[in-house]
This record gives sequence, C-alpha cells and structure tokens, in this order.
Amino acid sequence: MEFDFEKLAADDRYKLLSSTIVPRPIAWVTTLSKNGVRNAAPFSFFNAMSSDPALLAVGIMADGDCMKDTARNILDTREFVVNLVPRVAAEAMNLTSIDAPPEIDELALAKLGTLPSLKVKPERIAISPVSFECRLHTPIELSNQLIAIGEVVQAHIADDAMLDPSRLYVDTPKLDLISRLHGRGLYGTAETAFEMPRPQSYEALKNEKARV
Repeated sequence: MEFDFEKLAADDRYKLLSSTIVPRPIAWVTTLSKNGVRNAAPFSFFNAMSSDPALLAVGIMADGDCMKDTARNILDTREFVVNLVPRVAAEAMNLTSIDAPPEIDELALAKLGTLPSLKVKPERIAISPVSFECRLHTPIELSNQLIAIGEVVQAHIADDAMLDPSRLYVDTPKLDLISRLHGRGLYGTAETAFEMPRPQSYEALKNEKARV
C-alpha cells in the first residue's frame, strides 16, 4: 500500500514509522534543569550519526503543546548523558517514561543509583553498562519538538563488557541491551541476531563470478 506522508496526520505518520523502523535503540537520557532538578527519560528515536566528530541524535517529541522537560533542559544547559538500557533495568526505564511535572526527579522516583559524569554536569545511570556524555552540537527545533544532535565527549563502558580494552573490543552480547519494537510496550533483545559476512569489493566479486 501507498501512504502519502504529506497528507497523513502526525499521529498516523508516527504509527507507520514506529511500526516499521525496528528495532530502535533506546536513549535513556539524563539531564539537569537550569534550577538543578534531575531528569531521566527514555527515547527510541535515537541513533549514532557520525564518528568524526562523534555525534548522536535523539528525537524528542512534544508533550502536548509544550516541549518535554528533557528537550528544555538540553536547550537550557547544552549538556546531557545518553545511557543505554540493559534488560535488568527495563522496568526502571519504563517508570521514568512517566508524564511527571518538571520538579519531579525521575531518578529518585525509580530508585536509580547514579554515578558522576566526568565532563558534563548531568549524572549517568549506574545500572547502565554504557553511557555517553554529550554536549549539544546542533539543536533542531521543530515547533515544540527537538532533535538534539550531541557530540560525545566521554564514553563509559562496563569493565566486564570489554573483551580487549587495548584493541577496543566490546563483548556486545554481554551488554544485554534492549530495543524498542512496534506496538504498545513491546521491547526486544539481540537474541535472534544472525551473522553474514560483508560483501567483498566489486572487483573481487566480479573475478569470483568469472571463475564460476
């Protein structure tokens, strides 16, 4: 079927996007308000965009007619931390998605321990095996929405998830990260992953076909 995105309502576009672009990694974002109130919230419109500079993009949709606290905090302070979500933290992550007033500390609400960041003020979530400290590189404001492109200035990866620190080899399955799937409240893991070798160069592929 064909869908004209220029004519669909925003809710309908969201339904199609979130049902087809799966799985999506979850950015469990911690921020500080300009008044020093901690905030934590998960967002699945998220991914890495570049390695030089190291950029992450997080899409933060509207909260009714207003910007969400996370978006406002990022614009006000230009700092945030992206924590990745292990399966053991799924329920706590889900709790921090609650629609709460700006003065509510979701980290305290979910009884989440934190660790100090090294280069930014927002704390990182202790149970997360991977955290990226970010400074706002480029904000893209769309009415009451924000696409926050952040530059990673510090990465934290759990010691027991490093296979070979000197060569930067990470035991990715050990991170046991969850991702967002389609539908209401559906999440997944990498347990159904499969492996395929990357294609050779075009010349090598052409030579191989010529030998057949």
